[in-house]
Amino acid sequence: MLTLRVPLSILPTMRKLTKDALEHLEIRTIEDLLYHIPSRYVDFSVFRNIFDTQIGETVCIIGTVVSMKNIFTRHGTKIQTAVISDESGGMEAVWFNQMYLTRVIVPRMKVALAGKIGLFNKKKVLESPEYEIIFPSDSLKSGTENDHLIHTGRLAPVYPVTAGITPRTMRNHIYKLLRNPTIVIKDPIPEEIKKQYQLVDEEKAVHHIHFPDSYDEAKISRRRLAFDELFYIQINSEFKRKEREQETTPFAFQLEPYRPQITDFIKKLPFTLTGSQQKTIDEIFSDLKNTYPMNRILVGDVGSGKTIVALIASLLTHLNGYQTILMAPTEILATQHYDTFRHLLPKKITIKLVTGKQKPNGTAHIWIGTHALLTTKLALKKIGIIIIDEQQRFGVEQRAKLIKLSTNPNLLTMTATPIPRTVAISLFGDLDVSFLTEQPKNRKTIKTWVVPSAKREAAYKWITSQITKSPANSKEERQPQAFIICPFIEESESLQTVKAAKNEFKRLQSSYFSNLRLGMLHGRMKSDEKNKVLTDFKNGEYDILVATPVVEVGIDIPTATIILIEGSDRFGLAQLHQLRGRVGRSNRASFCLLFTESESPEVMKRLKLLETIHNGPLLAEADLKLRGPGELFGTRQHGSWGLKIAKFSDFELIRETREAARWITDDRNAWLINLYLREKLKKYTIRVSSSE
Repeated sequence: MLTLRVPLSILPTMRKLTKDALEHLEIRTIEDLLYHIPSRYVDFSVFRNIFDTQIGETVCIIGTVVSMKNIFTRHGTKIQTAVISDESGGMEAVWFNQMYLTRVIVPRMKVALAGKIGLFNKKKVLESPEYEIIFPSDSLKSGTENDHLIHTGRLAPVYPVTAGITPRTMRNHIYKLLRNPTIVIKDPIPEEIKKQYQLVDEEKAVHHIHFPDSYDEAKISRRRLAFDELFYIQINSEFKRKEREQETTPFAFQLEPYRPQITDFIKKLPFTLTGSQQKTIDEIFSDLKNTYPMNRILVGDVGSGKTIVALIASLLTHLNGYQTILMAPTEILATQHYDTFRHLLPKKITIKLVTGKQKPNGTAHIWIGTHALLTTKLALKKIGIIIIDEQQRFGVEQRAKLIKLSTNPNLLTMTATPIPRTVAISLFGDLDVSFLTEQPKNRKTIKTWVVPSAKREAAYKWITSQITKSPANSKEERQPQAFIICPFIEESESLQTVKAAKNEFKRLQSSYFSNLRLGMLHGRMKSDEKNKVLTDFKNGEYDILVATPVVEVGIDIPTATIILIEGSDRFGLAQLHQLRGRVGRSNRASFCLLFTESESPEVMKRLKLLETIHNGPLLAEADLKLRGPGELFGTRQHGSWGLKIAKFSDFELIRETREAARWITDDRNAWLINLYLREKLKKYTIRVSSSE
């Protein structure tokens, strides 16, 4: 008897090369293979007599092989041609460079062929059709459902594959497993939930997702399996939340004795807090009063004021007699936080900066630094709160090591990555989530334009005029500065139309911007080099910084008012929005120019959204609907959320699974979580990979 946990290595019908190829897809067991679902289907369900076929249509024909041969052209192309006949006539089927077919498809054999009808040598032919041999024992009736047809005569599944394996091979192996009566797919979802959310049985869903009789059947099956995936993630999150609430922290804060001081501090700030900042501060303060540790993530759009929220949380921590640790992903960002904290907090609060170059002595009330915090011996006493900025930039081990510096400390993580609210609640389901949804009042909207290629030269002249014009307000005010962002460091032979930073730096320095001072920044530079370039740019040593997306996060340069993004079609909307956030950091008018060589209407439609939508989460939601989660964070698969079947763009399914997970983890219903469901839960954890 075979179980779902059986490794594929014991299956005698599977070749080693196939097993090795499946290993590359992380498919190691029968269960892995059965839940490797199709990415799409090819509709071969339309049967035709040969005489009735029309050029351009995709059909399946049943006939007898009259002849099969290889043809060798003068140019080295190997063509396989078969003549097929049925009661209505005959026609040719043509393949290219598949010489093995002459050993597989032989005269007098009955076959099903499915593909597109086209023209070859001015004759009507079937172009590179899928084939299936029909044996005498098969009871085939043209135009009806036939269980034994898996490559033709139906919706044929197409799978994500890798070198060494084809969709055809995948179909064969999955079909054999589904036909094996000893493989039992148990359904762990309670009947109450299946009924409530109208879910088909899991066994039926697995069969029909691979070999559906209709698109509706495939859609219903996919919904069931997507529900499962999100449901298990949500249950795990609920369990983690409950476990956290069972923990105790030695750092339960007092708020009321210090409320007057906090209120007075906020009143004296040189700006007014937004409503969402004040709401988030209240949520954090409420967490800090609990007997269990805070574990909250702050999702804030670029420029929404996350730093001041972290600063006020650090102030309350100090007033309670505890220390704060704030870790940032880069030295420039850590230094910015350090400068902000020193400028705004009372002088009696000791703040120290820890980087690869700076190793402070003595103790401090607030430690701010990069990952050097993990390797530097610090005078740590009572760490009341740990703050991690741009948390997705750190690996899981780094975050865990930081948290271990104290016993059950309060944890606040922050991210500027634009994430739709519904997605964030699922992505960080075991955390409490706060959102900063407003921009500070003095911030101006960044004017954004998609610039056609014909206006490139005019755009360069306009940038020069903006940088060289007289300052508007005072003699001390610095000239505006600009970013020029390129997708790649160096030019690629296969992508010669996409601008690369090194080439653009040389080209622009010697032509359009020869009278301006240009700097260059990219990811291959050493950390010290990058920090020096950024510092020099911030100090006004350069007028224009030509860079890769390494500047995406955390750089706050108030005098930077223009950003030009080359190859903008190669970025997700969310990443473009983060890049756009490098300008507009003051009350000056700021601009974003999006360049693309693409003429695709779909690309233009997507980029045009940036001209009218200036809210990060709304853009991220639009990007999810247009392109899916795989490209949300960057150029191509820049970030992974660990989903194989479900989509984060399915907001209604997310809502339903969260509702169901909370119901089933309620103490009154916990008995429904049977052993099989617990086993399933082990496989499903959400993963957010570092974007480095």
